[in-house]
Amino acid sequence: MRIRDIGRILSRGARLRCPRCGEGVLFAGFFSMHTQCSHCVLTFEREQGYFVGAIYVNYAATTLIAITGFLALDYFASLSLSQQLLLWESFAIVFPLFFFRYSRSLWLSIDYLFNPAEPTASNNLLVLRRKSDQ
Repeated sequence: MRIRDIGRILSRGARLRCPRCGEGVLFAGFFSMHTQCSHCVLTFEREQGYFVGAIYVNYAATTLIAITGFLALDYFASLSLSQQLLLWESFAIVFPLFFFRYSRSLWLSIDYLFNPAEPTASNNLLVLRRKSDQ
């Protein structure tokens, strides 16, 4: 896989799009995902517990930003420890809710880089049927 392909797949993940085609949207609501891509019929949740890795992505991003922010504010600002803790505890509660969709999308993209689900004959028939219905 070329570097350009990796960037394109991760870019699709950052835009909350299907990692295979980049056309289908991943989410039906703020927390609910579609089961498969509306364009290329890629199944998003391949097995039960598939998105446990997204929890790690979310946790890593939250921790990295909170610790870096704490150290930066400690060095550059004159906030007390209790003010800092209140600020970063609030951040650690709110940010993962905001980042939930992106962590799932990035996890799906990362998994697609290492384990691409190739289109099967039955998926191709579904795509052709959907296109003929339009």
